[in-house]
Amino acid sequence: MSVPGVAIAVAYSMRRMEEKDIAAIMEVERLAYEFPWTVGIFRDCIRSGYCCRVAENNGLPVAYAVMSVGAREAHMLNLCVRPELQNKGYGRAILADMMDLARRLRADILFLEVRPSNLAARALYERLGFNELATRTGYYPTHRGREDALILARHL
Repeated sequence: MSVPGVAIAVAYSMRRMEEKDIAAIMEVERLAYEFPWTVGIFRDCIRSGYCCRVAENNGLPVAYAVMSVGAREAHMLNLCVRPELQNKGYGRAILADMMDLARRLRADILFLEVRPSNLAARALYERLGFNELATRTGYYPTHRGREDALILARHL
């Protein structure tokens, strides 16, 4: 993908997520999130035809994303990078690929939510041209209660 001012220089290959990938993805999901998605959620997303993609480096899943597309809108439902590989360009790379996919599927806009406390992700989204639209109060569960979500969007 060509995003003005964004160079992508990480080694990875991108492919469709399959049910056989769920075990490896769940390992990453559990490392990355206090409240991870379940096997059933991933299985349902794959079976429902959502855009489910895996980025690999040397056969190791380094990142994955799940996106729904319809009515000329795309919604990023999950985007995750292995914690030990964060801040190395994989998040930018998989998001750029998902934005390209959304364009090919004729989406005009991509929406996503991010925790206000996730400063690295927020900086990435800002660099890629996302703008803050609103706040969902108490959207994310935490062990201390709930955290808001910032709703971001980018025209494609």
